[in-house]
Amino acid sequence: MPSPQNPQKITALAISYNEEENVSRYVQSLSFADEIIFVDSFSKDNTVEIATQLGVKVIQRKFDNFSNQRNFAIEQANNDWVVFFDLDEIISKELENEIIQTANHPKDLVAFYVKRNFILFDKHLKHGGFQNDKAIRLFNKKYCTYNGNLVHEEITTIGKVSILKNSSDHYSYKNLNHYCSKLNHYSHLQAIKLHHKKECPTIYHFIIRPSYRFVWQYIFRMGFLDGKEGFISAQINSFFVFKRYLNLWMMNKNSQSRE
Repeated sequence: MPSPQNPQKITALAISYNEEENVSRYVQSLSFADEIIFVDSFSKDNTVEIATQLGVKVIQRKFDNFSNQRNFAIEQANNDWVVFFDLDEIISKELENEIIQTANHPKDLVAFYVKRNFILFDKHLKHGGFQNDKAIRLFNKKYCTYNGNLVHEEITTIGKVSILKNSSDHYSYKNLNHYCSKLNHYSHLQAIKLHHKKECPTIYHFIIRPSYRFVWQYIFRMGFLDGKEGFISAQINSFFVFKRYLNLWMMNKNSQSRE
């Protein structure tokens, strides 16, 4: 166990692509880390330049999927204890202190969830399913790896997992253009996954699935209590489902034309 004179060293990791707006804030909120490493997917904006100027170690790697990208980042860490937040998350001082204390006194635990406050257009959404949002953000790399999911990757742990008391603010969508960029990326990856499974979309996937997603989030999970932002969020996620199957349909069509 680390002593007060020799506290546990922590590595902060992130994967990045065109995140110039978030880099400075992210680095500042993780200034307690002993090293900060970005695995960058060849950003076309100033992400790499800004990060490098702030003392971040940047390693560029072509993106294939989120799990591989994250596992590669873990391999670069010089310390066993790692924090792995997204660049659109904000770490409060309270969460910082809890992370440091936990890393120095983990007991028999190897990973910790952090609850996330989902912020959409500057409003914290407290319903629609977002109230249960959490992800493993602090862990010992010797016992944890990301699984092989193309999207929505999760950590597989060998050992006990707990949850921290303090939460992070998750600014997933800053504006409509930012949302559209994320939507296109995620829907494309989801479609690739379904295409590999040889699934074929039908009218059910184009009409029923998106409609159900909206009703589930806005009505059953009470997203309507978040006002217009709750409605927008439900519409966004509904369209996300539609876009996924539209991409799949186009992939299948292109494959058939090549046969």
